[in-house]
Amino acid sequence: MTARILEGKVFANQIKETVKNDIVALKEEFGVTPGLAVIIVGENPASRVYVANKHRSCGDVGMYSEVIEMPADSTKEQLLNKIAELNQAENIHGILVQLPLPKHMSADEAEILNFIDPDKDVDGFHPVNVGKLSIGQEHLVPCTPLGCIKMLELAGIDIAGKHAVIIGRSNIVGKPMFNLLLSRNATVTVCHSWTKDLASVTKEADLLVVAIGKPNFVTAEMIKPGAVVIDVGINRIAPKKLVGDVDFEQVKEVAGAITPVPGGVGLLTIAMLMHNTVKAARIQLKK
Repeated sequence: MTARILEGKVFANQIKETVKNDIVALKEEFGVTPGLAVIIVGENPASRVYVANKHRSCGDVGMYSEVIEMPADSTKEQLLNKIAELNQAENIHGILVQLPLPKHMSADEAEILNFIDPDKDVDGFHPVNVGKLSIGQEHLVPCTPLGCIKMLELAGIDIAGKHAVIIGRSNIVGKPMFNLLLSRNATVTVCHSWTKDLASVTKEADLLVVAIGKPNFVTAEMIKPGAVVIDVGINRIAPKKLVGDVDFEQVKEVAGAITPVPGGVGLLTIAMLMHNTVKAARIQLKK
């Protein structure tokens, strides 16, 4: 039996419809349109595509959007001054610094991201937001893992009581995913490069989340029959060929449900950015 394919577009559209309604409600209640500012430093072509997609998605849901382009030779101080300005701007409720930054700023990445007001940190990377998530007080949560949770909820897939296994312990996906699943009453195991006999752990998973950046790493032999498999990886293996961290063709014959790559989790990330910006606006307006 072939797995149910969890198409990201279906769930992303549902989330965007909810966001549209929330924006209308905010306008009626406060007379405010949520605003997102994205800062891009330099000319990274992939970053430019991502930023254009975010800007277009804002327009789709009726949100105000500002793209701030800074030259590649901008100083850290110039970037921090721009963030400080946006922290004070009443029409901007979410701030996002597009990564990667130019090489001369890369060592200061944490300092730069931490300079964003935690209530405007729509990426959910600020230590205040990370700390709140870790104690079960979800404030602004990283978009990709939150998108995975929302997709499971919209798909009617129960999390409570399931054994969830995460491969990867990054601050962007693995660690927040752990806290989100734990708070929804899953029993959670986190695997990484030091995990011994990985396949014996993954074969116990009712829900497997993979985010390691290794193409087709997870094979059918590593999957419990009927398991739900969420593939967060996106790897370019040829100029026009993207694959995930999971061997999709193999695993779909064993799993109960699986996300494709492309067309899966990636589409939910931008939808959740819209969701987070509306949530951030509401947080700020209630202060």
